[in-house]
Amino acid sequence: MLRSLLVLALALMTTSCDGAASAAVPSAGNGASPAASDAEGVALATVGEPAPDFRLRDSAGQSHRLADYRGKIVILEWTSPECPFVRRHYGHDTDMVHTASALRGGDVVWLAIDSSHFNTPAASEAWRAQHSIPYPVLQDSDGAVGRRYGARTTPHMYVIDPAGVLRYQGAIDSDPRGREDAPTNYVRGAVEALRAGRPIPRAETAPYGCTVKYGDA
Repeated sequence: MLRSLLVLALALMTTSCDGAASAAVPSAGNGASPAASDAEGVALATVGEPAPDFRLRDSAGQSHRLADYRGKIVILEWTSPECPFVRRHYGHDTDMVHTASALRGGDVVWLAIDSSHFNTPAASEAWRAQHSIPYPVLQDSDGAVGRRYGARTTPHMYVIDPAGVLRYQGAIDSDPRGREDAPTNYVRGAVEALRAGRPIPRAETAPYGCTVKYGDA
């Protein structure tokens, strides 16, 4: 009986686009997670540690290297237009574009990343045009950067400070089902704390959404 309950609990933790919100990373308050590495000993993205550098092209063909944005707050948004959770966050007045607009300034860079194995630059460009997205959508169809960051859901958010240290990872907000009148926007809270030189209220939260559709490793 106990074994059956454990199997059921694990099955509910990660769901597809049509299922419930994914609970991928437990909340960890303000503390940093222990540094992690993959099977080959390559350091993975860990709150409180330097964010792994990467270089990706966006849907228009422009190259972006994370290290080139040193000195700015960088927000990484894992995305997929096919995901209902993502579509919800681009469909009302608390969506991603409005959050990015509220945080805009010379000190903030917002980069969306699509690690879906089937995604194409043309699809990302169409998505940007449909929603008047002002920031680039980086192409990670082989999933290398997504796996390095441990991106599990769309959306899955990361905030990197001007020194290149990962300071937040998790959900965009506290409202997986879109039912709260005034959800807490964790990304906005993290950026505002960094700007003010204050500790981030919650350095890690559980991301929710569709599972990232990685191809074969």
